[in-house]
Amino acid sequence: MTLQDMNTTTSAAAEAPVVVSIKNVSKRFVLRKDNSLKERLVTLGRAGRRHSEDFWALKDVDLEIPAGTTIGLLGPNGSGKSTLLKAIGGILEPSTGTITRRGRLAALLELGAGFHPDLTGRENVFLNAAILGMSQAETEAKFDDIVNFSGIADFIDSQVKFYSSGMYVRLAFSVAIHTDPDILLVDEVLAVGDEAFQRKCMDKIKEFQRQGRTIVLVSHSMGQVQELCDRAVVLSHGEVQFVGSARSAVKNFREILEGKRISEASAAGEPEDEIQPGIVTGTELVVEGRQPGEEVQAGDDMVLRLHFEHATRLDEWHSGFIIESNTGQQVFGTDSRRMKLHHAPMDRTASVEYRLEDVQFGAGPYFVHTYFYKPSGEHIAILREAARFVMADDDYSTGTLRVKASAREL
Repeated sequence: MTLQDMNTTTSAAAEAPVVVSIKNVSKRFVLRKDNSLKERLVTLGRAGRRHSEDFWALKDVDLEIPAGTTIGLLGPNGSGKSTLLKAIGGILEPSTGTITRRGRLAALLELGAGFHPDLTGRENVFLNAAILGMSQAETEAKFDDIVNFSGIADFIDSQVKFYSSGMYVRLAFSVAIHTDPDILLVDEVLAVGDEAFQRKCMDKIKEFQRQGRTIVLVSHSMGQVQELCDRAVVLSHGEVQFVGSARSAVKNFREILEGKRISEASAAGEPEDEIQPGIVTGTELVVEGRQPGEEVQAGDDMVLRLHFEHATRLDEWHSGFIIESNTGQQVFGTDSRRMKLHHAPMDRTASVEYRLEDVQFGAGPYFVHTYFYKPSGEHIAILREAARFVMADDDYSTGTLRVKASAREL
């Protein structure tokens, strides 16, 4: 499966040259079962295969990444995301298959990768830049910019073994982005920096996007993937499960997580009707005075009718919903507990109506996720993207919330 194979691929992406081509890539690791030195000495000379096993972190991965796109890699822990990113970066060699790359590549995959702890920050800038393909003259020309972006000028001549994890990230990211890469690989390490620096990094990534550079991003943040990525790939057990739009990939990933939760509960011996005894059967969205599908205007009143089903009688339960923007940002949510609404016992089915008055969300599409849960807080079921609506544009504001504003000369 390739990114170009998807029906929703834009014509621009389809016409762009492929800068990363991954063909039938698999990666095998050998896991040893004799962990102690004594066990290894005892098994020395014996049939080693009985004391080790193969673990395939990647299995027959096929992908093509066009120039100028931002691709997100999603998947549960152990799904192969970081392994694939390292293989693209040339840090890991595939056991089978081939990966070809075009252009200069910069990878920010592990905290402080390429740094020597006994060298100073200044010395490590030159070392790390050389690893990433920059000459000494290029590094000298960009050194001040690298240090200024990192914000650790006061510590640049200290040994990096005395750096905090946040300082590591700042310097490593700053070096990577100043190598003028055609392809930037970014793993979860950005989560280590403080909020201000994370925002600074996101702004830099968006600048790279405007310049037409290619970015491959591993993140557990659904909102971040939807905000930054054109497309996304979902991995599970080393295999590609889905390739498509970022929003569709996030939905697919959430379904995998829910399936994993059910499987784990089943393995623990829970009866099937206790694993998933309830479902959200539907959500109706009505905007008073508007036709179905018509854009919602600021100030409209909205009605949400939530429908539920449970295999057994529920004497006590709570319902609720969350409204998210197109980038995955939660803009509103509430539930029956917060609203002091006591539901009657649910005898197999139940419906609840919520009314939202004078809706003032910003322009753009929004999605409604509906759920219900037990008084203990235990999750019963959620229906993601149960409903969708689009807020109309206005002429004087942007963002996810409309506020009455005025302006005057001083």
